[in-house]
Amino acid sequence: MRPFFLLSLAVLAQGATLIPSTCFDSYTSLEEYFSYLYPWGSDHNGSARMIGNSSDHEYILIDTPGILTLLARPVNGQDPTSGGQEINYLSGAVHSTKTFTVEAGSGFDIQAEFQAPTAQGTWPAFWLNGANSWPPEIDLAEWKGSGDISFNTFNTSSEVQSLDIDYPSPYDFHAVKIEVRDEDGSNISVNFYLDDELVTTQYGADYVGEPLHLIINLQMEGSSGSPGPTTDTYYRIRNLSFEQI
Repeated sequence: MRPFFLLSLAVLAQGATLIPSTCFDSYTSLEEYFSYLYPWGSDHNGSARMIGNSSDHEYILIDTPGILTLLARPVNGQDPTSGGQEINYLSGAVHSTKTFTVEAGSGFDIQAEFQAPTAQGTWPAFWLNGANSWPPEIDLAEWKGSGDISFNTFNTSSEVQSLDIDYPSPYDFHAVKIEVRDEDGSNISVNFYLDDELVTTQYGADYVGEPLHLIINLQMEGSSGSPGPTTDTYYRIRNLSFEQI
């Protein structure tokens, strides 16, 4: 029994896979780990309204197994959001069906490869957002129409640690990795990597124990400027994995 016991400890020490790299192999695998739209619905803080469900994949596509594609398309005649924001695009978003929590003494490794637009008016994002309150929010990768990639950790609406750096060759895939770790039973550290290079370390207060959704969306205009594109915009993600440490 002793070898089995030691093996069990070794497996536990390796953590758990929360979202595997096969999650975009098919719509079936996508829907095992993700739900459509934002956790709260179709609208947020830009001019794109998210559209999609298990039978409507016009804006949330897996046309190549292993690659999730979000499509934003210009539109007219949509009702504004409840806050009065004009809707100029229909687009796609998904969020993790389950929430994820940094427990004391643990953390996450999250990585994926992105082909993300950076033109004015395009606002793709890959982020963790508090399920019960805001903040917490960690923008694991965000592009706001400037040619840069942004990494952000929110402690309050006005207390934000952030870094913007040049995002070369947006038509190529680039690797992003994030290491989230409990620091002291309450606060976390976040290491952000771009193409295997550590670019910044940020800290979030009181994140431990707070449930988080992973969100992938292609928003438009808003903080990325306007006017946005007059033709279709594509945002592609592949090789996503989410590991608990």
